[in-house]
Amino acid sequence: MRQFATIAINAFMELVRQTVFLVLLSVSAAFIVFLANVYYFALGDDPKMTKDSILAVIFLTGLFGAVIGAAASVAHELRTGTALAVLAKPVGRVKFLTAKFAGIALALTLLCYVSLIAALTASKLAFTTYGEPNLKALAVFYGAMALAYAIGGFNNFFLNRPFVSDTVFALAITTTIAFAIINGVLDTKFMFAEGYEGKADPRLVPAVLLLLFALWILAALAIACATRLDLIPTLAVCSAIFVLGLMSDYLFGRRAEPAWRTFSTKIEELKASPWSEPQKELLVQVVTKLDANQSGRLEVDEEARMTAEDRSRLSSAGLAGSAWARVVYTVIPNWQLFWMADALQGTKSVPTAYLIRALGYMGCYLVAALALALFLFEDRELS
Repeated sequence: MRQFATIAINAFMELVRQTVFLVLLSVSAAFIVFLANVYYFALGDDPKMTKDSILAVIFLTGLFGAVIGAAASVAHELRTGTALAVLAKPVGRVKFLTAKFAGIALALTLLCYVSLIAALTASKLAFTTYGEPNLKALAVFYGAMALAYAIGGFNNFFLNRPFVSDTVFALAITTTIAFAIINGVLDTKFMFAEGYEGKADPRLVPAVLLLLFALWILAALAIACATRLDLIPTLAVCSAIFVLGLMSDYLFGRRAEPAWRTFSTKIEELKASPWSEPQKELLVQVVTKLDANQSGRLEVDEEARMTAEDRSRLSSAGLAGSAWARVVYTVIPNWQLFWMADALQGTKSVPTAYLIRALGYMGCYLVAALALALFLFEDRELS
């Protein structure tokens, strides 16, 4: 356990000392707060657009942080021979990889924490068309960021401490203090933020937590890639998985599910459905027969009344879902499950039960991704 903790802390500090990590942290926090002070002219939907943009920035920043962390902690050490020295202690390969993941996950947690503080600040400052930017709040937050850089510079010059890591930790502290000042002292009620006039939106906490779950999965996949690839190829593979995962429902989900679960007899959706005319006629026939509430779709209880004969007819017509689509849909992480921007509209919130299910989903993917990383790393020759 002591070896595990040492490797994990070293991996965390190694990533925190990377200049690019400080840049990601600073740009993310500064840009998130900036997004709350832009006129969107969105006819009252300005706060919603602000929150959507905030979550997108956090997700994209975390992607780069996960890839850079994997490349710095795994690929770089394998290439320079540092990993061989660690594994000669002896330290098992399982312990080495899992400890590296723990360190990267901790760094991503710090990145998400600072981004969350900036997001809560931005949610308090968001305004509609009838509001205006709060320049005092902007001065407090950006001043706190400048103070963090000043602390890092002071420690480096007078105490001979590393500038980057001290600035990163100072940013976490000063931005938290700035948020407390803005949230508790400055009056922002005139900004007409939707549903939370003059208040930070607490629903951002579970929304960002779900994004953190997704980033941990990305970090595990990046480690698996880093056992064989360098920074740029790892970034390319993870970016491809990121894009495919965002489009997973559209590309694979609708082909994986049985057609009658997503089919609608409404004219507009019927015309846009990808099925052939004979398939549409069969679906309309079956769905109409079972659609007791005449909603145009089959509910769960209505589908339960489907006979074996109807299922056989639908399956014979090629409407039971594609086997290859189900496999791909299962293998590629579905990032939409972690994207809760729609849950922040109006008075909606993210249920606790959903967070628990997402935690289980993340746990299963972490086990699979780290198992893949170990499989790729097990027969990797070290020199």
